[in-house]
Amino acid sequence: MKGVRVTHIGGPTILIEVGGWRLLTDPTFDPPGRKYDFGWGTGSKKLTGPAIAIRDLAPIDAVLLTHDHHDDNLDPAGRALLPSARVVVTTVAGANRLAGNARGLEPWATTRLEAPNRLPIDVVATPCRHGPPLTRPLAGAVIGFALRWPAQEHGVLWVSGDTVLYRGVRKVATRLKVDTALLHLGGVQFPVTGPLRYTMTAREAVKLCEIVRPRTVIPIHYEGWSHFRQGRKAIERRFANAAEDIRRSIRWVPIGLGVELEG
Repeated sequence: MKGVRVTHIGGPTILIEVGGWRLLTDPTFDPPGRKYDFGWGTGSKKLTGPAIAIRDLAPIDAVLLTHDHHDDNLDPAGRALLPSARVVVTTVAGANRLAGNARGLEPWATTRLEAPNRLPIDVVATPCRHGPPLTRPLAGAVIGFALRWPAQEHGVLWVSGDTVLYRGVRKVATRLKVDTALLHLGGVQFPVTGPLRYTMTAREAVKLCEIVRPRTVIPIHYEGWSHFRQGRKAIERRFANAAEDIRRSIRWVPIGLGVELEG
């Protein structure tokens, strides 16, 4: 994927630079140490702070917010950043809560980012289910994002969002050609719900890659919070046993360092 620079700031937070745009996903900029209540007896503690401070990121053109109601995807410092962006793209429910510069998308709906002397970028919302069946009242609405712009050679850049592997995510393979996939992993669990998972495990990620076949896979959302149950070592072990093309597709972006994606 030519002309794209990606910086992993920590957790789910990524800076994507392409065609003159600076796009930020799921802003989390609080310092470490605080505990957060997600509701229904679930919560988490932030273990590490952001690798880059908000003041060193400005300006941000657009925020791609998978959901606004969990602090590990939008903490108070990240929320304070939102008004400074030109637009925030998120769920319909989230846009209603945030108002202002927020645009809400249902799964498979599209909005366009446009500005003078910049590539137009179509942002397509992709489906997510943030947990097992019937957990929508607990987990709420979540979306991922597929970014499409002119002259892409091998497909879209896809941010999976917080989701488990289920039928809606599998549909990405039939509706989109994916070049680079930023996958939210971590195998999230909470003591109150026992073995239930709320984001993909490494095993599910490999299965998803077998279906979607991205050229490059970048794991995110696997470190920095106490409710993440699978870190880098677990992901590496699972991908090491995958088919050769999937094993070669994985790319680790050093936290805090911008990386140019290969063409």
